[in-house]
Amino acid sequence: MMSLLKKTTLTMALLAVSVVSFADNGISPPKQDNSAYVLMDYDTGTILAQSNADTPLPPASLTKMMTSYILEQKLLSGELSETTPIKMSETAWCRGSSRESCMYVPLGESATAIDMLRGIIIQSGNDASAAVAEHISGSQSAFAVIMNDEAAKLGMNSTHFVNATGMPAEGHRSSARDLAVLARTIIKNSAQYYVLYSEKEFTYNNIKQGNRNALLFTDATVDGLKTGHTSESGYSLAVSSQKDNMRLIAIVLGAKSEQARAKQARELLDFGFGHFENVVISPQGSDVGTVSVKFGKVGSVHASTLNDLKVLTAKNQKSNFTTAIKLNDNITAPIRKGQELGQMMAMMDGNAVASTPIIASEDVEQAGFVGRMWQSLTAWIKGLF
Repeated sequence: MMSLLKKTTLTMALLAVSVVSFADNGISPPKQDNSAYVLMDYDTGTILAQSNADTPLPPASLTKMMTSYILEQKLLSGELSETTPIKMSETAWCRGSSRESCMYVPLGESATAIDMLRGIIIQSGNDASAAVAEHISGSQSAFAVIMNDEAAKLGMNSTHFVNATGMPAEGHRSSARDLAVLARTIIKNSAQYYVLYSEKEFTYNNIKQGNRNALLFTDATVDGLKTGHTSESGYSLAVSSQKDNMRLIAIVLGAKSEQARAKQARELLDFGFGHFENVVISPQGSDVGTVSVKFGKVGSVHASTLNDLKVLTAKNQKSNFTTAIKLNDNITAPIRKGQELGQMMAMMDGNAVASTPIIASEDVEQAGFVGRMWQSLTAWIKGLF
């Protein structure tokens, strides 16, 4: 059986997977003229900078991230297909008011689910969002129940949705932290569709509209996610950027203008990449030896790491890391390739600060009845001594 402690030492810095204490490392978070902001490390969920992170605020069209996420999950589960027609009802139809953004699907006509998804993400279509909500649940109010159930599952504790669009409504609120959690979930769980969040324009019904996320046009590292604005909420932005081994998510709520929200999001990303980094302690697919297997045709299975084992670090601090292996109890055949067998953990001062699953690198078939009985007898005899 493999050693429970596999030593690999790095000299780097550590930040707790919660809210960073800047006083300990001399890093000062940005001061910004907005209602709230959050900067999150994608891999660990660590909040690197925040202001009023848990204050419930009107999220405007950042609401549509939940609408698009639910549609994406319906597509990924097979409940809907990309070609499923979604009808534009009179209650969802956009009449071209200057108060709202629209996809402009004609009244009574249908658009495919994948076009509706693009209409929500790229064009921020209120009509597309409402039509999707009605198609899935019958009404926006019924769809809001699904939205709130999903928010509760994700731990979005400062969030309550009333509609699918983000148009002003009493009690319709979310927080910068909750929206960062939602953005992180989209990137992770809707990876197949996340590429849509970086598309710069979409044409439907012969009407071409550009993505309102200005950073997509000025920074090649930015690949999402959503803008929002109402007179009640001010200007908001959810953005993600990836450089080298690190992805950051920035949420800005209640900025004073389109230019201000883009500038403030850019400032947050620059702050994060400038002061922090993710260091790979053990790369994806690292061989971690063999793991004992009960009742198998062979007594062990080769194992490896599922993902990179990363540790979030501050560039101005130094710490020593080791790795430790924690195996599941009662690893019993049959074992299938890719099955989780335990965790590899990055350790500092005796505490686990990051982890990645350890998985089987091969199949192990179950032994026959006689073989299993013999193994049971052998284990019983060993237990007597």
